[in-house]
Amino acid sequence: MLHFPSPHHRQVTLCYFLLFIGVGMTGGLLGPALPHLAAMTDSSMSQIAILFTARALGNMSGAFVTGLLMDRLNGHRVLIGMLLLTAAGLAVAPLSPTLWLLTGLFLLLGFSEVSLNAGTNTLLLWRHRDAAGPHVSALHFCFGLGNMLVPLVMVAVLAITGLFQWAFWVVAVYLLAMLWPLSRLSSPVKRTTEEDATPRAPKHRDPLLLALFMLLFALYVGAEITFAGWITAYGVLTGQSAERAALLVTLFWLALSAGRLLAIPLLRWSSPWAILIGCLLLGGGTTLALHAVWLPLWMGALLFGLAASAIFPTLFSLGNQVMDMNGRTTGLIFTAAGSGALLVPSLTGPLLDWAGAGAFPPLLGGMVVVLGMGLVALHLRLARLNRQIMA
Repeated sequence: MLHFPSPHHRQVTLCYFLLFIGVGMTGGLLGPALPHLAAMTDSSMSQIAILFTARALGNMSGAFVTGLLMDRLNGHRVLIGMLLLTAAGLAVAPLSPTLWLLTGLFLLLGFSEVSLNAGTNTLLLWRHRDAAGPHVSALHFCFGLGNMLVPLVMVAVLAITGLFQWAFWVVAVYLLAMLWPLSRLSSPVKRTTEEDATPRAPKHRDPLLLALFMLLFALYVGAEITFAGWITAYGVLTGQSAERAALLVTLFWLALSAGRLLAIPLLRWSSPWAILIGCLLLGGGTTLALHAVWLPLWMGALLFGLAASAIFPTLFSLGNQVMDMNGRTTGLIFTAAGSGALLVPSLTGPLLDWAGAGAFPPLLGGMVVVLGMGLVALHLRLARLNRQIMA
């Protein structure tokens, strides 16, 4: 399903896939570790929730800074630096005696984690250029795989050692193991126009086009994190047992990962626009069915996960096709994604308190509608830019 023009392309790409499993595990650690971190710092659940805000703020700053670094420095050296920073944060964080120290460390981890995310995405685009779509989808499948694996790591280390800290240290060791291949492989570089004689579709440097992409990424990530973060609470509020409701987020991530695997061949055979429209139609139909109680909640979690699965990698691939995706551009996109992860889930709790549990499906449906409107605006802007080039 994936095409590699040379052995070096294959080696670099597989290295990025393995790295992204570790990035996914790093991002997924906070949820399973939250009760243990609260007990370690003698914090209530409402107090320990500040870690999510700290990580999101670290994500936003890390994406922007790394985008600038990728344009100026050797990409693999940037990743190696962020790997060392992440491993150090993972080693120290589960030993922190106070909540404030732990908050500072999660701010650091958010910075380095998203730096690895944005940096690897940028280098993958530079390696595969206009053929990057299926590889981006596979990369994000690996991220979802890491998210699914880390709860199993937590269960295993608790069963073997009784200490949750070992989950952090296992992930840190995994990340450190990626230093060797990254140091041996040459880093992709962005080709200048003069160096690239391959006929390609026109690429635009348009601030409004970039702003539309940033808006779409913010909306999508906000919807994804809102569903993953609040579906368990919604299940409990609608009458499900805590045990059954807790499985809903697992079903969501399972369907999201499976959908990203399915998107690998689809991105080779289908237009990105067709995939995005299909995802939005499925997402809108699912939220409508949940609101009208036409679907059991477990089925809604699976369908919404499938609907959300291909949007991020497909949008990212589309951006690579129509824009000059340098490190700064990628950094701005991931900064926007971080703002969506910070703002939308934070507003969901007050909304549910004010309007009740029934407001959850319309909130998700409204975000899908706005995403669709943004996609229309993006298409119109691209059509206008292409007409200007043709004129």
